[in-house]
Amino acid sequence: MKKLTSIFLLLLFVWTVQAQTAREEIRANRYLSANNYYAYPTPTAKQTAAPKGYEPFYISTYMRHGSRYLIDPNDYRFPKQTLLKADSLNKLTATGKNTLDIVLRMADMAEGRLGELTSVGARQHRGIAKRMYTNFPQIFADGTEVDARSTVVIRCILSMTSECLQLQAINPNLCIKNDASYHDMYYMNPPAKDLSKIASSDKVKKVQKDFEATHVRPERLMKTLFTDEAYVKANVDEARLMRRLFDLACNMQSHDTDMQLYSLFTDEECYDLWSCNNLYWYLTHACSPVTDGLMPYREADLLRNILDRADAALKEGKKQATLRFGHESCLLPLVALLELNHYGESYPDVEKLSEQWRAYDIFPMASNVQFVFFHKKGSNDVLVKVLLNEKETKLPVKTDVAPYYHWKDVESYYREKLDKYQHI
Repeated sequence: MKKLTSIFLLLLFVWTVQAQTAREEIRANRYLSANNYYAYPTPTAKQTAAPKGYEPFYISTYMRHGSRYLIDPNDYRFPKQTLLKADSLNKLTATGKNTLDIVLRMADMAEGRLGELTSVGARQHRGIAKRMYTNFPQIFADGTEVDARSTVVIRCILSMTSECLQLQAINPNLCIKNDASYHDMYYMNPPAKDLSKIASSDKVKKVQKDFEATHVRPERLMKTLFTDEAYVKANVDEARLMRRLFDLACNMQSHDTDMQLYSLFTDEECYDLWSCNNLYWYLTHACSPVTDGLMPYREADLLRNILDRADAALKEGKKQATLRFGHESCLLPLVALLELNHYGESYPDVEKLSEQWRAYDIFPMASNVQFVFFHKKGSNDVLVKVLLNEKETKLPVKTDVAPYYHWKDVESYYREKLDKYQHI
């Protein structure tokens, strides 16, 4: 009876966690509202043991760079200039003055470092390397060839370096090769010009603008920061200032600092601003019906590279690793293209999107997709499982050994999908 009660309570806990809305999750953990600025959470999920006799022999990944400084100079400049001007005219409240002080310190910290990897980001990749080794030590045995490639962006190169140095520290006998070249950019960070035009179309912009019109409400925040309402109406781009301050608040988790701006915002404001960002990424990089579900095909060449490199590794039969380091703007559409879990679904109602599709589960800083291949002595049946942020996922393919899948079925499904796209 006691055992049954424990099982019931466990199932109840799991159901409760799964039933949480995005609003509830963000209320419990504001860091989630950062979305693509969300610092990589240390995974706690356990790995399901492979079927009897199977051992891992090849891993193929695509990883986002770790936590970074903000990229756009206006992320710092605009709130800094807006608040400095108001302060010079005695228009800031005590909260406004404190906010200005934090903005100035953040801007000073970021001087000359826009978009660069932070110490937090480097630490994230060292942690991923340690767990990859712990989870799949057979792959990272003496003499294993590790082919690590990065986009030509510094934060990605340093993320690759952090991870590879950690692997080499654990096993000095690994044969690691690093590369970052424009030669590989066609699949590591493809321009996808035709699809980018669709993503920036007037139709997409209107959906986003209409949504933000009812979800970005800066009036309360402005009263918190400024003493003169008339001054604000005449001189301040309220919605823009709110969004920029929120970006700064979100990205402070990318730094080893005790500075924070989240206290400026209510729970509901955090949720609303997140939902705007969540919609943006869904419209421009996932399977939105507004863009006819085409955006994931931005990463057609990346998926093809993953398939081709896997074929080559399987033919060689030796233990090896292919590590790729890039950006969330690639990882998100890749996840949608792969149809991991429910992330390849199409959701027409933008007001309900936040309860159906949450980007913070997909692409925090240092987010990653790992294809792990397993073979069995005396068998040609190779198995694969795919991890998203080190959690086992469901693939759009039938299997009798979930979360493991027969590679021949997985490859066939994705090859056929890519072939169909070529003929659209």
